[in-house]
Amino acid sequence: MTEALGLPALEQALSALAARVSSLRETRSAYPADPRSTLDAALAELDTARELLDSALHELRRTPRRSGGRESGSQRELKLLRQVFKTFPVPVAVLDGSGTVRRISAETSRMLGSPAGYLIGRSFALFVDVSRRAAFRSHLTSVQQGGRTVTFQTRLAHQGRAHTVQLALTRLTMPGEPHEMTAVLILPVEAQVTEGPTGPVDRSDAALLLAAARRQELLSRMTRLLLDEDSLHQPVTVTRASRLLASELADWVIADVVRDGTPRRACVIGPADKPVGELVRLVENLGPLSAPLVAHVLTGSSGVVHEMLEDETLLGRVPDGPPLLRVMGAASVLCVPIEGEGGPAGSLTLLRSRDREPLTLADLGLMEEIGAHLGLALRARRSFQDSSQAADALRTSVVPRALPDIPGFEAAAIYHAGSSPVGAEFYDVFPVTGGWGFALGGAAGRGEEAASVSALVRNGLRVLSVWEGDPGEALRKLNQALAAQRTGMFVMAVAGFVKGRRIRMASAGHHPAALLQPDGTVRFTAGGGVPLGISPDGETFGEEITMASGQTLLFYSDGLVTSRNEQGEAYGEGRLADVLARCVSQAPATVVKAVEDDRHAFSGGRVWDEIVILALRVV
Repeated sequence: MTEALGLPALEQALSALAARVSSLRETRSAYPADPRSTLDAALAELDTARELLDSALHELRRTPRRSGGRESGSQRELKLLRQVFKTFPVPVAVLDGSGTVRRISAETSRMLGSPAGYLIGRSFALFVDVSRRAAFRSHLTSVQQGGRTVTFQTRLAHQGRAHTVQLALTRLTMPGEPHEMTAVLILPVEAQVTEGPTGPVDRSDAALLLAAARRQELLSRMTRLLLDEDSLHQPVTVTRASRLLASELADWVIADVVRDGTPRRACVIGPADKPVGELVRLVENLGPLSAPLVAHVLTGSSGVVHEMLEDETLLGRVPDGPPLLRVMGAASVLCVPIEGEGGPAGSLTLLRSRDREPLTLADLGLMEEIGAHLGLALRARRSFQDSSQAADALRTSVVPRALPDIPGFEAAAIYHAGSSPVGAEFYDVFPVTGGWGFALGGAAGRGEEAASVSALVRNGLRVLSVWEGDPGEALRKLNQALAAQRTGMFVMAVAGFVKGRRIRMASAGHHPAALLQPDGTVRFTAGGGVPLGISPDGETFGEEITMASGQTLLFYSDGLVTSRNEQGEAYGEGRLADVLARCVSQAPATVVKAVEDDRHAFSGGRVWDEIVILALRVV
């Protein structure tokens, strides 16, 4: 059919072609197990469609040009040709010399799931399966240079649709175009629809508002995740954020962070429904700077989105192998920086497969916001860690990590910091000349300054015990030092030196210790005295006791006996004595736990002030 057809004949032939294509579709659906005969007939129809286009072009060329106000015959023919192209029953696209889509039929737009305005101007090769793109480009060049028609089978993927198709490429000369074009006729052989869109993407105002609401919801979930306490205490912030993004926004998520000035791969999350463990490990072992896209974002501080991949080497290559994006099955990619104080603190890279709707500029805007939030969270975590480490250092200076063994005694202690992150209470057990020493007390105050004063008293007692055999004398010297420094704080403390079973104690304004007898009776020591730091002449009260087998000596802080219940009643020393009476012959660890459990039940679990309990029992 190389000769020109008149318009009536052309319209009739086009109508007949549409009927035959419809019949072939019904046949393919009715006999899916026998596709070959249907395919052969469909290829014949492709040749018929091409000849119809050639005939229409020939008819257009031979129509003489006319001028004047009335519409010329050629203009009417051109309008008809455009209308024929739009309503052509077979998917057709017209490409320029670079393979860019210049015209597209309504049937092609329906099959790919996007309007013509979105598809025109894009490289047609981006719709072709990654493994066949090189072959498509070679066929396209062959058609453009040799003029022969080429037919080959491949897959087209876009907007969640995957089609196995037969493509027919033929050279096309169009009136008014300075360069020759290429017509691509597309015959679907098999269509596979994933969980993505099942039709043209809805771009109505309602759909756009819904998509924006979903992005806002994801941003809100990400914010809650980053503010979670675990994100501050544990190094899981980047990993948890990546998992959320992988579950909601992408098939692959790659997170890189900058540590000590060097980008390092933090985590790689792949599709959960595919066996990609080996590929995940491969990507984890690749350096971030081996990916040109990541290197660009880490140096340029701005995000990048490629809705449709043209350069498959954006993430580098598999060692001695193909481009990494090809192996990962990516069709669109997005990369944004994790914002730091002096530049990017890392990057987030998201990939979507060709079976899903591509990542867009809207996704880029969302991810740039998430990158900023993640950067703030990482800085907050570093600040928290610095403060936590400082608090741990101060806490270690007032509370020992473990109690040493005291010959002839068992010892146990409990410490609760209360509502303050840095405690001012202290306790200690340490060696002295010819025996052991212990101390317990706390500065009247909270925070780092109070903790530093308590640390000074605790460590001062250790130092002075080297020369002083009397704990009262050691406390008096500490009192003079504190009063001279005018810290504005006073310290209630009790100290004792243990030699054999004899204990010499001294108190500076501290609560009396409780002595539990083997028969269950409880008596309290003298206690009392003036707290350290109030006056250089402040006196301490001393006492000496000799412990008998089965006796337990219990020291406690003010926070224990002043704990209150819901009615405002104080725990008090009387309730403490009742609990101790039930702990006869119990190990110190059991005794301090019983006291703490009783206090916890009494106060409903509330701990307002620091609580220290130290128990010594003769073995």
